[in-house]
Amino acid sequence: MTERLVSHLRYAALAVPNFDEETEFFKKHWGLTELERTEDLAYLVAEGSPEPYILRLRRAEKRIDLVAFGTKDRGDLHKLADKLHAEGVQFVHEPRELSQPGGGYGFRVFDGDGRVLEFSTEVELRQSRKIREREPIPVKLSHVVFNSADLNTSAQWYIDHLDFAISDSLVTPDGRELMHFLRTNPHHHSIAIAQGPHHSLHHVSFEMRGIEEWMRGTGKILRSGTRMIWGPGRHNVGDNTFAYFLSPAGNTIEYTTELAVLDEDTWHPSRMDVSDLDTQDQWGTAAEMSELVARESFNDIDKGLFVAPPV
Repeated sequence: MTERLVSHLRYAALAVPNFDEETEFFKKHWGLTELERTEDLAYLVAEGSPEPYILRLRRAEKRIDLVAFGTKDRGDLHKLADKLHAEGVQFVHEPRELSQPGGGYGFRVFDGDGRVLEFSTEVELRQSRKIREREPIPVKLSHVVFNSADLNTSAQWYIDHLDFAISDSLVTPDGRELMHFLRTNPHHHSIAIAQGPHHSLHHVSFEMRGIEEWMRGTGKILRSGTRMIWGPGRHNVGDNTFAYFLSPAGNTIEYTTELAVLDEDTWHPSRMDVSDLDTQDQWGTAAEMSELVARESFNDIDKGLFVAPPV
């Protein structure tokens, strides 16, 4: 079994100019619970997750503030920090006690493209609950996907420095890579990186309890008047369901469920042709992927690269 210093995905932090509207959307329609809120910051909880929060929103110019991961303990966290220092990775701050909800101990770095990553341990976990049958709210944060103007270089940074592994890739008919799905534990992917015209957020994905809850959640969001970009369907890569929507801030967000869990000792990555309709959607219920659909997830250029957020 592969041993890694990064154990799992914790939360995503986004800055949005329409902070009040975006926060209300995630509470009223998307199904997250407000943990704590100030004039310019909101920490949002998934009822099924023990993480202190899974989404942080900040009032500011649109950008990815950071994506946070966990380590098993303080020993692994210091091993990771030492490794990244030795490899010349740029630090935002050194390991220290953290002051955000849930506390903990951690550090932040810039990835190869300039996105901020946080690694933490000893976080005070919250009392989560079992999501009820047919309850259409997220259980947890599933994964985060980035766009990159240089896909392979961006993905290789995570492989070289954080020991992420490619689970599968999407390619064009002539073999050109379009997307890599990267794991840090047996779940098929915690992050993915897509080839795009610039560095930006592709989408943030939220795990539902099961197919019934995923479908009911999808219907709930449709009835709220939120625009669906693509879905509902079921991907081949990762074997997970998908329903993509556009949040009020123009970020793509996804309800998903049943993401594959791999036997890492026997798994071999596949290169799946995006022109094969079964690659896009096994069920055939979603519209065929098109440039129009893809363009929505290119998103706005991330203006926060190599600029640490103030919190």
